[in-house]
Amino acid sequence: MSGTDELARRYLASWNERDPARRRALVDKLWTDDAGYLDPIVAAEGRDAIEDVVATSQRQFPGLVYRPAGNVDGHHGVARLAWELAPVGGPPVIIGLAVMVCEQTRLRRVYNFLDPVPAPDTAAELNVDP
Repeated sequence: MSGTDELARRYLASWNERDPARRRALVDKLWTDDAGYLDPIVAAEGRDAIEDVVATSQRQFPGLVYRPAGNVDGHHGVARLAWELAPVGGPPVIIGLAVMVCEQTRLRRVYNFLDPVPAPDTAAELNVDP
Protein backbone atom coordinates (compact mmCIF):
# COMPACT_ATOMS: atom_id res chain seq x y z
CA MET A 1 0.00 0.00 0.00
CA SER A 2 1.44 3.39 -0.98
CA GLY A 3 1.70 6.32 1.41
CA THR A 4 -1.11 8.05 -0.47
CA ASP A 5 -3.34 4.98 -0.22
CA GLU A 6 -2.63 4.78 3.51
CA LEU A 7 -3.51 8.48 4.00
CA ALA A 8 -6.78 7.96 2.12
CA ARG A 9 -7.59 4.89 4.24
CA ARG A 10 -6.92 6.83 7.45
CA TYR A 11 -8.91 9.82 6.17
CA LEU A 12 -12.02 7.71 5.51
CA ALA A 13 -11.55 5.82 8.79
CA SER A 14 -11.65 9.11 10.69
CA TRP A 15 -14.95 10.05 8.99
CA ASN A 16 -16.40 6.65 9.90
CA GLU A 17 -15.23 6.47 13.52
CA ARG A 18 -18.24 6.91 15.83
CA ASP A 19 -16.41 6.84 19.17
CA PRO A 20 -15.43 10.45 20.00
CA ALA A 21 -12.15 9.57 21.77
CA ARG A 22 -10.97 7.20 19.03
CA ARG A 23 -12.06 9.68 16.33
CA ARG A 24 -10.11 12.46 18.02
CA ALA A 25 -7.01 10.27 18.18
CA LEU A 26 -7.34 9.50 14.46
CA VAL A 27 -7.74 13.20 13.61
CA ASP A 28 -4.73 14.15 15.74
CA LYS A 29 -2.51 11.55 14.02
CA LEU A 30 -3.81 12.32 10.53
CA TRP A 31 -3.76 16.13 10.34
CA THR A 32 -0.91 18.63 10.78
CA ASP A 33 -1.12 21.33 13.46
CA ASP A 34 -2.03 23.98 10.86
CA ALA A 35 -4.53 21.77 8.99
CA GLY A 36 -7.51 23.06 7.06
CA TYR A 37 -10.59 21.47 5.52
CA LEU A 38 -12.90 23.09 2.96
CA ASP A 39 -16.02 21.94 1.13
CA PRO A 40 -18.97 23.83 -0.38
CA ILE A 41 -20.74 23.87 3.00
CA VAL A 42 -18.02 24.45 5.58
CA ALA A 43 -14.49 25.73 6.14
CA ALA A 44 -12.59 24.41 9.14
CA GLU A 45 -9.19 25.55 10.37
CA GLY A 46 -7.32 23.40 12.86
CA ARG A 47 -7.84 19.91 14.18
CA ASP A 48 -10.54 20.91 16.68
CA ALA A 49 -12.67 22.41 13.92
CA ILE A 50 -12.02 19.49 11.57
CA GLU A 51 -13.03 16.98 14.24
CA ASP A 52 -16.20 19.00 14.81
CA VAL A 53 -17.04 18.85 11.08
CA VAL A 54 -16.59 15.07 11.10
CA ALA A 55 -18.73 14.64 14.23
CA THR A 56 -21.43 16.88 12.75
CA SER A 57 -21.45 14.84 9.53
CA GLN A 58 -21.98 11.66 11.53
CA ARG A 59 -24.95 13.21 13.35
CA GLN A 60 -26.42 14.45 10.06
CA PHE A 61 -26.04 11.14 8.24
CA PRO A 62 -26.64 8.36 10.78
CA GLY A 63 -26.26 4.87 9.39
CA LEU A 64 -24.21 5.99 6.39
CA VAL A 65 -20.53 5.24 5.82
CA TYR A 66 -17.77 6.83 3.78
CA ARG A 67 -16.08 4.47 1.34
CA PRO A 68 -13.60 4.81 -1.53
CA ALA A 69 -15.07 5.07 -5.02
CA GLY A 70 -11.96 4.22 -6.98
CA ASN A 71 -8.21 4.33 -6.66
CA VAL A 72 -6.25 7.11 -5.01
CA ASP A 73 -4.09 9.09 -7.41
CA GLY A 74 -1.32 11.41 -6.32
CA HIS A 75 1.92 13.17 -7.12
CA HIS A 76 4.12 15.94 -5.72
CA GLY A 77 2.45 15.91 -2.31
CA VAL A 78 -1.12 16.18 -3.64
CA ALA A 79 -3.59 13.31 -3.95
CA ARG A 80 -7.18 12.89 -5.05
CA LEU A 81 -9.64 10.47 -3.56
CA ALA A 82 -13.07 9.74 -4.99
CA TRP A 83 -15.43 8.67 -2.21
CA GLU A 84 -19.08 7.87 -1.55
CA LEU A 85 -21.37 8.34 1.42
CA ALA A 86 -23.84 5.46 1.47
CA PRO A 87 -25.67 2.91 3.56
CA VAL A 88 -23.58 -0.24 4.03
CA GLY A 89 -23.97 -2.21 0.82
CA GLY A 90 -26.29 0.40 -0.67
CA PRO A 91 -26.10 3.01 -3.38
CA PRO A 92 -24.37 6.34 -2.65
CA VAL A 93 -26.33 9.30 -1.33
CA ILE A 94 -23.43 11.70 -1.93
CA ILE A 95 -20.36 11.29 -4.12
CA GLY A 96 -17.29 13.33 -3.37
CA LEU A 97 -13.79 14.12 -4.49
CA ALA A 98 -11.19 14.98 -1.87
CA VAL A 99 -8.08 16.81 -3.04
CA MET A 100 -5.57 16.19 -0.29
CA VAL A 101 -2.42 18.25 0.28
CA CYS A 102 -0.03 15.93 2.07
CA GLU A 103 3.02 16.42 4.27
CA GLN A 104 4.79 13.11 4.64
CA THR A 105 2.30 10.91 6.53
CA ARG A 106 -0.18 13.68 7.41
CA LEU A 107 -2.77 15.89 5.77
CA ARG A 108 -2.21 19.63 5.68
CA ARG A 109 -5.27 20.64 3.66
CA VAL A 110 -8.27 18.93 2.07
CA TYR A 111 -10.49 20.52 -0.56
CA ASN A 112 -13.64 18.45 -0.86
CA PHE A 113 -16.12 18.59 -3.73
CA LEU A 114 -19.62 17.14 -3.25
CA ASP A 115 -22.12 15.84 -5.75
CA PRO A 116 -24.83 16.59 -5.05
CA VAL A 117 -24.32 19.42 -2.61
CA PRO A 118 -27.26 19.26 -0.20
CA ALA A 119 -29.50 22.22 -1.12
CA PRO A 120 -31.27 24.29 1.54
CA ASP A 121 -34.68 22.96 0.46
CA THR A 122 -33.52 19.35 0.83
CA ALA A 123 -31.55 19.92 4.03
CA ALA A 124 -34.52 19.04 6.24
CA GLU A 125 -35.12 15.84 4.28
CA LEU A 126 -31.47 14.82 4.72
CA ASN A 127 -31.46 16.01 8.35
CA VAL A 128 -28.81 18.60 7.44
CA ASP A 129 -28.52 22.13 8.77
CA PRO A 130 -28.20 24.42 5.70
